[in-house]
Amino acid sequence: MSSSTTESLIESAIGQLEKLPPQQPQQVLDYIEFLAQKYIEPQTPQPRISGLHRGMGWISDDFNDPIPPDYWRDTKSR
Repeated sequence: MSSSTTESLIESAIGQLEKLPPQQPQQVLDYIEFLAQKYIEPQTPQPRISGLHRGMGWISDDFNDPIPPDYWRDTKSR
């Protein structure tokens, strides 16, 4: 589409927007944003880097121990 055609469309759209009731322009903008997201080319995902966060997390030694029965009874302390 040529730039003059695009400018003409924009001017026409602005003219129509100005005629709408106050709440309608927001709905038009929402629809334009929807279309922009729908037709944008998807970006290629970045490859994962193995070991990037090595050593930054830990798991407690008692991680797999059973949960004590008192834990389930005492709900007010949480």
